[in-house]
Amino acid sequence: MVKISPSVLTSDFLSLADDIKKLEAAGVDMLHLDVMDGIFVPNISFGVPVIKSIKAHSNIPLDVHLMIDRPHRYIKEFAQYADYLGFHYEAGSDNAELLKEIRELGCKSCITIKPCSSAEEIFDLLPLCDMVLVMSVEPGFGGQKFMPSALDKLSKLKAESERLGLEIELEVDGGINGETAPLAIKAGATVLVAGNYLFSAENMAERVDYIKNI
Repeated sequence: MVKISPSVLTSDFLSLADDIKKLEAAGVDMLHLDVMDGIFVPNISFGVPVIKSIKAHSNIPLDVHLMIDRPHRYIKEFAQYADYLGFHYEAGSDNAELLKEIRELGCKSCITIKPCSSAEEIFDLLPLCDMVLVMSVEPGFGGQKFMPSALDKLSKLKAESERLGLEIELEVDGGINGETAPLAIKAGATVLVAGNYLFSAENMAERVDYIKNI
């Protein structure tokens, strides 16, 4: 069954605690936490203090997505609270060494690719990954339309991980809703990041159930 990792960036932060309780009750599998630095992406979101607070008050695994420049500078700090810890292939670090470090620090490792990067560019990194995140929108902004090119990348990553005998979660982030979720799952996605689709719903649990039963 597919896993759901709601992006809390869509939440009203004044009611974040209540929203997390609703997500817990709805049966989501992770919480997707987008960390933006205003350099790698234009926006700025939140950092370690917010994630530390969420970790202290929720048992849902934390899926931390670093959209930051030179992520190697902050891996140890975020690894204290993340369950999955991911960074961008395009962010200018030694990707292989960083993936190894994340695992050594006790987190599951994730590499993320923007729409401009191909699946083939990260094939050599797959043995070091517990999850791969395919961006189906440009990182840094919510509410964008799903890019169909992500489907081909998911299919290629699924085929290559199976060829290598690897069990890797394939996550997709951006524009996920009732129409795009089935397409992503068919292409090989095992984890869906959903923001507006869940937080705009009168009943989050109904939409979670719909996706999980596709």
